[in-house]
Amino acid sequence: MIPSEVYKSSPAVLPTHIGPPAMHPAAPRPTTATVPAPACAVRPFWAPWKAGLALGAVLLLSFVLTGHGLGATGFTTRLVAWAGGSVAPVATQANAYLGPMLEDGHPLAAWISWQVLGMALGALFAAWRAGRLRLQVDGERALGRPRRLAMALLGGMAAGFGARISAGCTSGLGLSGAATLSLAGFVFLGAFFATGLIVSRLVRGVQ
Repeated sequence: MIPSEVYKSSPAVLPTHIGPPAMHPAAPRPTTATVPAPACAVRPFWAPWKAGLALGAVLLLSFVLTGHGLGATGFTTRLVAWAGGSVAPVATQANAYLGPMLEDGHPLAAWISWQVLGMALGALFAAWRAGRLRLQVDGERALGRPRRLAMALLGGMAAGFGARISAGCTSGLGLSGAATLSLAGFVFLGAFFATGLIVSRLVRGVQ
C-alpha cells in the first residue's frame, strides 16, 4: 500500500488535451489510395523511315561481316534436313534437295542458324524493352482461335513452299536480292507488295 502522506503529496495527473488523441509527428497521415504505375510503360513504334534506315544498316553490316545477306527460311530448310536425317537418314540423303545439306553431317552448323537465333533473341529483348511482350493470337476475335491458328498454319506452309520455289524469302530474296541489284529480287518485291495490297483490302477489319 502507498502511505497516505505520499498519496496526499502526489499531484493529481490530469489530461492536458481534451478531444481525440493527437497524432504522433512521425506517424504518416492518411492519404488517398494511389494506383501504382505500370512496371514497364509501352513505348511507341519507331517511325517507318527510322526503321528502314536501321534495317538497311543491319543488311549492310551482314554483307560486310559475314559475306551473306539476311535470310530466314534457309534455316527452316536446314532444320527439316536435320530432322529428316535423324528420323529417316536414307530417304533424306537420297533427296535431291535435302541430301546435299547432310554431306558434312552437320546441317545446322551454318551462318543462317546463328542469324535466326540472334534475330529471335533480339526481337524478344526489343519487345520486352518496349513493354509489348505478351502472348496473343491476332485475328481470333473475328475467326475464332482454332480457325485462326489453322489459317496461320496453312499460310505459313504456303509461304514456306513459295520461298523454297523462288529460292528465297522476303529477307533472303527481297531485301538481300534487291540490295545486290538482282532482277529476281525486284520482281519478288513488286509481286509481294501488289499481292499484299490486294489481300489487305479483302481481310480489312479482321482482328
